[in-house]
Amino acid sequence: MKLRTDGWPRTQCDADGKAGGELTGTDPSGAPVGRVAVIIPTYNERENLEAIVGRVRSSVPDADVLVVDDNSPDGTGELADKLAAVDSHVHVLHRGGKNGLGAAYIAGFGWALSEGYGAVVEMDADGSHQPEQLPDLLGALAHADLVIGSRYVPGGKVLNWPKSREILSRGANTYARLVLGIHLRDATAGYRAFRGTTLHRIALDKVESQGYCFQVDLALRALRDGMTVVEVPITFVERIRGASKMSRSVVVEALWRIARWGIATRWQALRKAPCGRD
Repeated sequence: MKLRTDGWPRTQCDADGKAGGELTGTDPSGAPVGRVAVIIPTYNERENLEAIVGRVRSSVPDADVLVVDDNSPDGTGELADKLAAVDSHVHVLHRGGKNGLGAAYIAGFGWALSEGYGAVVEMDADGSHQPEQLPDLLGALAHADLVIGSRYVPGGKVLNWPKSREILSRGANTYARLVLGIHLRDATAGYRAFRGTTLHRIALDKVESQGYCFQVDLALRALRDGMTVVEVPITFVERIRGASKMSRSVVVEALWRIARWGIATRWQALRKAPCGRD
């Protein structure tokens, strides 16, 4: 199918320490999540796209894939159209230009919700997120509103990353935990599965963040709404082909937005605190 379109809750570990998650709030009790849509945003990922789509289709054959392409100069969008032409489970959403990861995901979420999908997955196109681990995320979603594929809970790991990137990533997550008062080990992770009801509840039309902080933003909104957020371990593998989209501006945006959210949350808590009486 081809389309075109121009505070403060705590998380904790299970008893064996293997998975962190918000254990208060809503409690999905194993209810089926319905049809699954895997959203894959792309910009210049022609070298990786066919392989990642094929692996998703093999790992979860009933899932549908939506490629959200930002008018890639390398022809990624055209390749996506060819894949969709031969596989009814593959769909393509063409956007007019490169407007950021967050905007691409929100466009994809909007499509998935309008089509009635019960579960919506975020996945990178570069192979760093292993489609073979998608059944683990979807399995955990039976008892959660949001499942995050985490590199930093026990059992999770990172392969072939430069040490500087891992230090940056771990530092960003430590910063988010300290400033926001959450206990998610990998709030910046981009491999995650949402219930459709979760996306309806977290006010996507008010999300302006991108990059690292887009992921933090959505997790924080879910936690503040009292939803169940769980982390499951994944193996993250550094891309083999193509260039990373990480930039200094993405890091700077994450720092100031997280700081702003932390200050706002503390201010709201102070305003709600009961005043002492003489």
